[in-house]
Amino acid sequence: MTKTVSVELLRISVQGVVQGVGFRPFVYQLATKHGLKGWVFNTSGDVRIEVEGDRRHLERFLSELQTEAPPLARIESIAAEMASPAGHSGFEIRHSLTEADKYQLVCPDIATCDACSNELFSPQDRRYGYPFTNCTNCGPRFTIIEDIPYDRPLTTMRSFKMCLDCQGEYDDPLDRRFHAQPNACPECGPSLELLNPDGSKVVCDEVIATAAQLLKEGGILAVKGLGGFHLVCDGTSEAAVHRLRRRKNRPFKPLAVMMGTVDEVKEHCQVSAEEAKLLSSPECPIVLLRWRDGSVVCAGVGPGLKYLGVMLPYTPLHHILLKKAGLPLVMTSGNLSEEPIAKDNGEALERLGDIADYFVVHDREIYARYDDSVAMVEGNKPRLVRRARGYAPYPVLLPFTAKEVLACGAELKNTFCLTRDSHAFVSQHIGDMENVETLEHFESTVELYKKLFRLQPRTMAHDLHPEYLSTKYAKSLAGRYTLVGVQHHHAHIVACMAENGVREPVIGVAFDGTGYGSDGAVWGGEFLLADYRGFRRSGHLEYVPMPGGVAAIKRPYRMALSYLYTLLGRDAVKMGLPWLTSIDPGELETVLRQIERGVNSPQTSSCGRLFDGVSALIGLRGRVDYEAQAAVELEMAVGDEKCDAAYPFAIIEEGGTRVVKLGDLFEAIVGDVRNHVPLGHISAKFHNTVSRIVVDMCRLVAEESGVNRIALSGGVFQNRLLLRLATSRLEEAGFQVFNHSLVPANDGGISLGQAVIANFAEGAGDVSSDTGPG
Repeated sequence: MTKTVSVELLRISVQGVVQGVGFRPFVYQLATKHGLKGWVFNTSGDVRIEVEGDRRHLERFLSELQTEAPPLARIESIAAEMASPAGHSGFEIRHSLTEADKYQLVCPDIATCDACSNELFSPQDRRYGYPFTNCTNCGPRFTIIEDIPYDRPLTTMRSFKMCLDCQGEYDDPLDRRFHAQPNACPECGPSLELLNPDGSKVVCDEVIATAAQLLKEGGILAVKGLGGFHLVCDGTSEAAVHRLRRRKNRPFKPLAVMMGTVDEVKEHCQVSAEEAKLLSSPECPIVLLRWRDGSVVCAGVGPGLKYLGVMLPYTPLHHILLKKAGLPLVMTSGNLSEEPIAKDNGEALERLGDIADYFVVHDREIYARYDDSVAMVEGNKPRLVRRARGYAPYPVLLPFTAKEVLACGAELKNTFCLTRDSHAFVSQHIGDMENVETLEHFESTVELYKKLFRLQPRTMAHDLHPEYLSTKYAKSLAGRYTLVGVQHHHAHIVACMAENGVREPVIGVAFDGTGYGSDGAVWGGEFLLADYRGFRRSGHLEYVPMPGGVAAIKRPYRMALSYLYTLLGRDAVKMGLPWLTSIDPGELETVLRQIERGVNSPQTSSCGRLFDGVSALIGLRGRVDYEAQAAVELEMAVGDEKCDAAYPFAIIEEGGTRVVKLGDLFEAIVGDVRNHVPLGHISAKFHNTVSRIVVDMCRLVAEESGVNRIALSGGVFQNRLLLRLATSRLEEAGFQVFNHSLVPANDGGISLGQAVIANFAEGAGDVSSDTGPG
């Protein structure tokens, strides 16, 4: 007797990153595997599936829908309901459905997959040596998308009509290029040209081979990539690197290097298993690795540093160029100083014409600028230093349902953040908001995110600093938005809380360079009892003047003078410390008068300025070329020094707030300098001291508040040694410690905290004042 099979039907909605990642062909193949009938299609908000068949096969289908999903898919939710059978005769992939006000998560650009890499170097393959090969598992996404749903007519690939072979792949649900929107080949896709700085074409047989030869001869090239141009030169040539630095006006700031394989990277750097995994991940960020002695990468790439920023090739063009050049190549953003990265061919020729000797360009338009992401591994955990390519616009998942809010971020390392539902869309790195070009990049990218994610926020959060361009942008739109002013360090701590899913109050340790305080002073060495609604300033580092304001940031010796004079008196400046002889006597007297009279010398509690002052005091770095250079070199000075000693300090109560007094610390450091104690030993003792300040202050706040959770945030915690010491000692003291991974600890994470705080604000105004957690 034939057994009757009961046919049932499931209607399924899948939400997450499930478009542009091969999800529909995966569903097609899964349904075929289990003998199910029905359909699948994209909408503006989800992927919808209808499958009917035997219950056992439906259950397996539903289970494997999540467990066997494509590698780039990120499923957030699957909703399924039973319905009456419809009598489907087969399984089909239907056309996308556009729905008003619905939004779909957008996949970032993804590094070239192994299958495409293999084709790239297979002479028998029709895409052999083609620098724009891609499939559903890799290639451009965010940088070419103009709107959703993610279909070719809504991307910058719409001007390239697929040839018959490519169209066949695109239409075949069993092909890995099924509905790969950037699908192309040499017959129908984008192509390269080599140009002179005047825009004239260089006649050559093979663009990449010629470019590689020019690099080996010491040339500087501007190469168009996924999200903009790189400036490229031979990373083993001091002359080429020096010339690039001079032309780019970047004397000391470290440069990133691209190498062909993980094995090659290991010849130049120490690489742990976690670092190797991060290097070769689909996100393919620049990873900060310990530099090996004997590496042929020239010292000029990272002057004075023990870490090298390295990335692997993440486009076919990069793979071919690295293979033909056979050299580690410097790959730095195609811009001048802190301008936005150049993305269009004409723009690059205009802005980079005085830097590059030649230009490698292509005719696929870039819709969104996209810098490289930067990461490090600390505590066996990847930690983002700059969040951009490969990560944005993936959202950070929030531990609550959010309103529609736009947060404008900070001045330096700017990002913005838009919230909706459980998603916080932290933008890619925008840059330092110090010029009109970056503001225009900010504004255009805000509009892109609002369009992609169907957002119309009516609340806007901003920093309290009145002179930040991001603050001025917000205030210029006061008539259209409810404005919420957010204290800088409160935003830092809440960003750390939000990415870790913490909603209960924490003791926040916010250590950075500059942030506008509730009292008008420059904060940056803060201990806050905080939650999403507010904070109370429980303690801070001792105030000292910043003589000259911004001038003290660029000339750390001014901070050293301020600490000496303020904490130890004018006689301390006459102690004959070696570095004092390098300061012009007139300048020295001017700085001391500024400190004495309080002229253009705002008070600061900044931990960043403390690191600067100590770096200058011991003779490491008196003037800086880039942000935090003095502090970075102070960390580098420790080297392999083993030291458990620390300097003295005191914690007292002043006006209801605990203050870390630093006079004893500076007196002891001056003594060590005069006794010719090695710089590495002084630096190690100083790092130990700062970590002990953190633990001692947290103990006092915990005793008073009963809060046992610690959130560490701010750019100072990008110092690996300090992060390691503070975290381990806090955990040894019994605290639960949270720090950053998904967004940077620096100001690149500020916008997330601002957005969360604004979600819990009651009306307009400066809500995160010193009122204590709500």
